[in-house]
Amino acid sequence: MFGDLAESSCPCGTGLPYAACCQPLHRGARQAETAVELMRSRYAAYAVGGTAGRDYVFRTWHPRTRPALDDLDATEATSRTLVWTGLTVHDHGDDWVEFTARYDTPDGPGELHERSRFQRRAGRWTYVDGEVS
Repeated sequence: MFGDLAESSCPCGTGLPYAACCQPLHRGARQAETAVELMRSRYAAYAVGGTAGRDYVFRTWHPRTRPALDDLDATEATSRTLVWTGLTVHDHGDDWVEFTARYDTPDGPGELHERSRFQRRAGRWTYVDGEVS
């Protein structure tokens, strides 16, 4: 699935081609260097969807707060009606990112505004949790 998007603009909003932006992270060819890069790549994984996207989200979730894979499968099934349409990063620090993710549903558009927390674990950034407003 990720290969189909390689020359398209990355869903994370950097303006770079997917192949030069989040695809190497999704494929495990390299790790996110910052919390912002990890957050953008996680958004892109949700945007491209499928099992590969779910697996990336699972791998980058801190084990202390990560839901069971079955719960992620249920969330993915529910979110199949969502089409992620854009991402705006409002602010960030070393280990947090505030953003708005926009989406369309059959019932109309919506958005998710969150301040996410991240932690380096064994040299890799992981998503810990977030406050949705």
